Amino acid sequence: MSGTIGEIGEIGEIGGTGPAVPASGTAAEAGAPAAPALPKHLAALPEDLSELRLPTWYFGFESVFACAYDLIKAYPSAWPALVALAAVNIALSLTLMRRRLKLAKALWQGKRTRFLALGLLALRIGSHAALAAVGVAVDGTAAHLAFAVAMGAVTLGLLAFTQRTALRALDAERARAHTTAA
Repeated sequence: MSGTIGEIGEIGEIGGTGPAVPASGTAAEAGAPAAPALPKHLAALPEDLSELRLPTWYFGFESVFACAYDLIKAYPSAWPALVALAAVNIALSLTLMRRRLKLAKALWQGKRTRFLALGLLALRIGSHAALAAVGVAVDGTAAHLAFAVAMGAVTLGLLAFTQRTALRALDAERARAHTTAA
């Protein structure tokens, strides 16, 4: 092999046969077809995927909403604060995090995230049912606050893990697409 693009194309690594061009020439100079473009969902992503990373405070908001039931049970007058937090969360999501909403949307469309959301719901219902089965009820301010903190911590950890996993998967998929395109 003399290192020409035409020969590489004849082998089928790039596809098609083009005129033989020395290895120092580019495919565009040789008139050879360009390498296949990345899939649409990968091409729209920034080069540095860490730009898409959702900030920790976003997960904090989501954790507060995950433990809202117990917070309202502990402090019934706290619902206006939760409504205000929901409004702030929506406003920040639509302004500061506009670019990052694609990742959040992709996370919610993923089977794993839906599985985690259903798992959190099952954890809440199951833990209350298990405690009721052994004769222990979650009553009182301290018990609801403890439950709220536990649910908030589990939610925060699972969301951070899901984001990290999703970004790694996107990075790996992009790397595979680059290697198959090259």
